[in-house]
Amino acid sequence: MSSVRIGNCSGFYGDRVSAMREMLEGGELDYLTGDYLAELTMLILGRDRMKDPSLGYAKTFLRQVEDTLGLALDKGVKIVANAGGLNPAGLAHALREVNTRLGLNAKIAHVEGDDLVSRADELGLGSPLTANAYLGAWGIVEALSADADVVVTGRVTDASVIVGPAAHHFGWKRDDFDQLAGAVAAGHVIECGTQATGGNYAFFTEIPNLGRPGFPIAEINADGSSVITKHAGTDGEVSVGTVTAQLLYEITGGRYAGPDVTTRIDNAVLTQEGPDRVLISGVTGEAPPPQYKVSLNTLAGFRNEATFIVTGLDIEAKADLAKTQLESWLTKKPAELVWTLARTDHPDSDTEETASALLRCVVRDSDPKVIGRPFSAVAVEMALASYPGFSLTAPPSNGQPYGVFTPGYVDAGSVPHVAVLPDGTRVDIAPSTLTQDLEAVDEPERPEPLPPQSSLSVPLGTIAGARSGDKGGNANVGVWVRTDDQWKWLAHTLTVEMLKELLPEAADLNVTRYQLPHLRAVNFVIEGILGQGVASQARFDPQAKGIGEWLRSRHIDIPISLLPVTDEKEDSR
Repeated sequence: MSSVRIGNCSGFYGDRVSAMREMLEGGELDYLTGDYLAELTMLILGRDRMKDPSLGYAKTFLRQVEDTLGLALDKGVKIVANAGGLNPAGLAHALREVNTRLGLNAKIAHVEGDDLVSRADELGLGSPLTANAYLGAWGIVEALSADADVVVTGRVTDASVIVGPAAHHFGWKRDDFDQLAGAVAAGHVIECGTQATGGNYAFFTEIPNLGRPGFPIAEINADGSSVITKHAGTDGEVSVGTVTAQLLYEITGGRYAGPDVTTRIDNAVLTQEGPDRVLISGVTGEAPPPQYKVSLNTLAGFRNEATFIVTGLDIEAKADLAKTQLESWLTKKPAELVWTLARTDHPDSDTEETASALLRCVVRDSDPKVIGRPFSAVAVEMALASYPGFSLTAPPSNGQPYGVFTPGYVDAGSVPHVAVLPDGTRVDIAPSTLTQDLEAVDEPERPEPLPPQSSLSVPLGTIAGARSGDKGGNANVGVWVRTDDQWKWLAHTLTVEMLKELLPEAADLNVTRYQLPHLRAVNFVIEGILGQGVASQARFDPQAKGIGEWLRSRHIDIPISLLPVTDEKEDSR
């Protein structure tokens, strides 16, 4: 049986609205998928649902389908997306209204059961605003088997919207773990959209045209292997590098657990088959764990912030004065008050902006009145009574609610998984009968080290790429190199201790390192660097998107033989 061609048109809620049409018009597809959900998205949708119980889904998806449903039906492309969020039934109802209004005959199905909020307490999950189990692909398979043209789900794993169409196309069984794992790897690569085609890529300057990168496509084969590509004529690039970067995104070690299969990412082998064509092979699978992960979002309180511009001389003294004044002028101190001073200033600068530093104050409290007008008013009242050159980037607001993400785990058998077919029939989807507790992969042996040789102190990114992201309060940083000799150096040099030296913000945190030799990569999980997760805004880079680039910018001694040929001779050792 020939490969199935699955394109993706969304990596998050807010991604390029025109992408669904671009993918349908750009070339041949069998399925078009979209990932609209993230940890923060579930909180946003939860707040939407509080205001209006009929909401809780990705409204942009509804507009996209209204624009392109007729085109998809004409081309025989089926659409699968997790845009249902907290209300897949509501989205399915809205889609049927669009279908009728357009005079079309699309068959609409949805998958539900992931929403556990009404049972959270009895399941030991507390009292969150949202509680959604990560379901797998088999509800999608059931809906496609009933000839659905559009399938929308709630919180399935990001890769499941790709795995479902592949499993349906090839008739895979529940214990075809190698094939399922291969599809998970392909899904993990394309579910973040243009990150697979050059977006957010460390070596972006090597891509000839990154103006408007095309969205990715996975051509999945019956054995689970796949080729990652994109429509001809679109910008960006699909290379071993761009695929490596995305495989490393938001994982831990060699085992990548899901509700249907545990994927051995450490077995993946990448091969450049041609321009914009990368083969993923060698991926194997194991039985999934007996528990499902649950995404929990809780409204934790309210936050506000003020950012002071501090210019010229005596930066530290000016910042200290601002801190002292603001804290002493507040009639009630917030539960949390955190200062950070970003020394973006340069001595003897020829522009005012580059002569300035940014002093940021973030406040949090359970009482919105404490962090609202009283805090904002004090920050403004300091304007004529504080350090010379006082100004704010913008007037502080009245404050906003913030949330906290935490993962939970429940027995798979306690989670309903229901496919609601186009005719309204409800089909219960049982969890896997074969399960295996998740265990860490034995650490692979390091390759033989390079012999001692002369080195230069240069940025790590001179030879290494990186991709970083968030998982709750933790950050993941994957680092890879492109030659075997560079891998020998990286495997021995970039240890946990070296990472903490290069990233002092991680020095007092628990950091775990994983080796992925086939990808010439190491992956680090930095626990707690993001506080209580992206919604809590504990860090100026709350989703850890820039940590990998910060790491690449840090200087480290690299053997001269590993460096690109340049005229640089300084710092030779």
